[in-house]
Amino acid sequence: MDEIAIEVGMSKRTVYARYADKGTLFKATVMRAIERYTVPRDVVEAAATANLEDTLIAIARLRIANVATPVATKLQRILSAQSYRFPEVFNVAFEEGAGPTIEFLSDLFVRYAAKGEVKVNEPRRAATAFLSLAAGGPTRLIVSGNAPDEAEIERHIRFAVDLFLRGVGRR
Repeated sequence: MDEIAIEVGMSKRTVYARYADKGTLFKATVMRAIERYTVPRDVVEAAATANLEDTLIAIARLRIANVATPVATKLQRILSAQSYRFPEVFNVAFEEGAGPTIEFLSDLFVRYAAKGEVKVNEPRRAATAFLSLAAGGPTRLIVSGNAPDEAEIERHIRFAVDLFLRGVGRR
């Protein structure tokens, strides 16, 4: 707490006046990092094209690039280490951090299903599954400090998009 107070230019007493205890301060700090980590919906929407496959590739690239940022990598490591103590923070990180992307993908799948181009009965579950499939592996490697090279990330994304599209009846 002494180091934190010095870093933010406050007395330790002022820090405790604002945050009742270390747990509250931790939660506030993580929530701030989540805000900085979250890709807003308009940025996600800007990655969309007229082609579903190209859009999914762009979304996967965006998600992986976001996780590769220093703030996101640190956040993921902290969440992994502290999720047992602060499960609510872990849940908020997922809902807030991936939320705009999941909502966009859900809406995208609904539109393509309405046109008969894909078979998706549960768009939110499909969106979550797509992100796990396309970005999960590379992001785990990035967070662990074993980032794959760009060519491997690209191969993974294209494989995952192809597999996903086959699964929803597109191919």
